[in-house]
Amino acid sequence: MRLVASAGKAAPASWARSGSDAGCPPEPATAGSGRENWPLMPRRVAMLSMHTSPLEQPGTGDAGGLNVYVVELSRQLAEQGTEVEIFTRATSSSLPPAAELHPGVTVRHVPAGPFEEMQRAELPAWTCAFTADVLRAEAEREPGWFDLVHSHYWLSGQVGLATARRWGSPLVHTAHTLAKVKNRSLAAGDSPEPADRVRGEQEVVAGSNRLVASTTEEAHHLVDLYGADPAAVDVVAPGVDLEVFRPGEQAAARRRIGVPPDGHLLLFVGRIQPLKAPDLLLHAAAELLRRVPTLRESLTVAVVGGPSGNGLDRPDALVKLAADLGISDVMLFRPPVPRAELADWFRAATAVVVPSHSESFGLVAIEAQACGTPVVAAAVGGLRTAVADGQSGLLIADRSPASYATVLARLLAEPGWRRRLAAGAPVHAAGFGWAATARGMLAAYRAALSPTTVAV
Repeated sequence: MRLVASAGKAAPASWARSGSDAGCPPEPATAGSGRENWPLMPRRVAMLSMHTSPLEQPGTGDAGGLNVYVVELSRQLAEQGTEVEIFTRATSSSLPPAAELHPGVTVRHVPAGPFEEMQRAELPAWTCAFTADVLRAEAEREPGWFDLVHSHYWLSGQVGLATARRWGSPLVHTAHTLAKVKNRSLAAGDSPEPADRVRGEQEVVAGSNRLVASTTEEAHHLVDLYGADPAAVDVVAPGVDLEVFRPGEQAAARRRIGVPPDGHLLLFVGRIQPLKAPDLLLHAAAELLRRVPTLRESLTVAVVGGPSGNGLDRPDALVKLAADLGISDVMLFRPPVPRAELADWFRAATAVVVPSHSESFGLVAIEAQACGTPVVAAAVGGLRTAVADGQSGLLIADRSPASYATVLARLLAEPGWRRRLAAGAPVHAAGFGWAATARGMLAAYRAALSPTTVAV
């Protein structure tokens, strides 16, 4: 982790000039706000998660690892003495204006646009409305209420540029995913991220005091693809709840979730969309059964998650693919489940497969390993950090179903090898607790609040 206090970059004169945001002017910095001497430990942080609520169930729509990240980081920050207010777009008129997520953590539902779920492509039109309500939150408080703004994903970053400038506060930004990276590894039939997003990310990178990357590889992407100042990029790995996700008895877990007590269970968990590539697991399973037909009597392939992104256009695509491949009899499709049940799915699995085209980190891989289950994953992005190749799981460099089938066949056929990987999985995952993530983030906050940092 690189934590170097340095002068941040000033926000661009036009904070949002792409798409329908073009008419939304920046707010001037507040004079005499009493922020001349920054505290090194923030008392309160405004956490921005415009496009997805931390209260949503991960695994469908826009809810995923980012939701878990914001919730767990905020809880740990509160435990370590920093209050957090999370601002997210209200998707229902029945939602309360504010809800306590955890002592010291409040979720504020901001009215911006219709009270309904919207596609991400529609959300840029509502960033100005969202920004206005976030700004009102501090207007009702004493000056200097928030010491720092932390935005998540580029849409929130656009809001963060305006709010941080208006409040005279530093802006810390976590991208989670980057358009230029996603566009370099698109799934077949997937749509590229629009140019407006690329421009918006560029503005956020230029205007943030600190950028937080989940892995060293992501930090290099920020520097090499977006021109970020290397001294302003901190690497802070996401965490895992080691109390919920921990090893347990496989047979008991299978009884609780209702899967066959014997045989092998291959598991995919996540949003069903081309980027996550659950179809690759189905093709690999079909190849596996072609090579070893007797496995059909003992193999279960489970997909736990819901459609998201481009997957919403074809919500039954995986079911139809299973039928076309002749493997419907071994398939289980389940909707997203709460964390305690998800931990049982991980414990029940023989192996968890994460074949994504790109991942900034790969939280599912860490959660599975924390439960003592080896992971077979694509050797891309943050998965190269999340999985210790040959120790807690296996990384596959190509996208061939045959390659996945070969690795999975060996895992199923060699219980000794599988046990060694299973033993190494929780050891590797133990280094990714959320408390450590919060400590790393507080170090990044202190760098942003340093007197040597130029306020946005």
